[in-house]
Amino acid sequence: MSKTNILPDIFLRNRNRRKNTRLLQIHTPNRIVEGRYVRIGGIDQWVTIRGEDYHNPVVLFIHGGPASPYSIFSPLLRSWERCFTIVQWDQRGAGKTFTRNGKEGSGTITFNRLVQDGIELSEYLCNKLRQQKVILIGSSVGSLIGIMMAKQRADLFYAYVGTDQNSPDPQHLTYQLTVDSFRNVGHAKGVQLVEKMGPDPTRWSREDFEMRNQYLVKVVNDVPNMIMDLILPSMLSSPEHKFSDLIDIFKGMKFSLGHLFDELVAFDFDKVGLRFELPFFIMHGDKDIITPTATAKAYFNKIEAPFKEYVLIRNAGHLACFARPEQFLEELIKRIRPLATATENEIVKGII
Repeated sequence: MSKTNILPDIFLRNRNRRKNTRLLQIHTPNRIVEGRYVRIGGIDQWVTIRGEDYHNPVVLFIHGGPASPYSIFSPLLRSWERCFTIVQWDQRGAGKTFTRNGKEGSGTITFNRLVQDGIELSEYLCNKLRQQKVILIGSSVGSLIGIMMAKQRADLFYAYVGTDQNSPDPQHLTYQLTVDSFRNVGHAKGVQLVEKMGPDPTRWSREDFEMRNQYLVKVVNDVPNMIMDLILPSMLSSPEHKFSDLIDIFKGMKFSLGHLFDELVAFDFDKVGLRFELPFFIMHGDKDIITPTATAKAYFNKIEAPFKEYVLIRNAGHLACFARPEQFLEELIKRIRPLATATENEIVKGII
């Protein structure tokens, strides 16, 4: 690439970072704006806490990937910080946590290890922010960690909110939907690859899985594309991430997928179970083909919980909360926030 091609890209990155720096400023009296390493699970893990009033209900994001930190999306969630305190956590093996600890310091990464880290972080947040509970949002691969956290420690959470929800797929709907999507756009290599992989995820190789995902994001054109419209622009315009941080994000993703791939493709939903002792919500993109909308709805229909709701996020695919942050916020305010602001007596009496 010539120097003349590089300069406009650098200029655009610097301009967008300055713009987001201004956007992210909070001047309210009760604000909380923190980014620091917290000792979790025996290692330093990066946690950011942002909100206009630290008395507001706390939302803890469990990011996907594996190891794709959502702290890059803070500018997209700026409006959320008026009503919630937003906590982003770079999990073990991800982002700035990976930068701090490296491969050797991260230890062996399993879903159970990430769940225990998440529970420890939730306890830390309740104590630090003087909250009885937090609101738990699990996204994509983070939705697997999220349902395990919600199952094990329902007492820590006002509600579980799954988005981009990974779900059981006994009918192999994901396989058929993926093949159809490639065929509809004439992506012959994609069709060939997916047919070679077959419908059974436990028989996939990591290399084919990664190649399928690279192909798949290219066929999404009627909703915001998770890579080209959301992840890459947010990474490049994040004022909290240097180029070295971005490089470490990709290193962490590769490292963590190596640890988690076998568990991911053979995830045991039966072991987690279908009964939860807390309000259970799924807020899903209506056009998600990565974690298909149909499989998420089928999973939701089988869930047993004291209260549950399924909400479609309009004109959204994967990463629905970042593609349509305003609608997602409206749903959180309407359906979830009352659970964290009502008294225990009001909840029992069914006022909300």
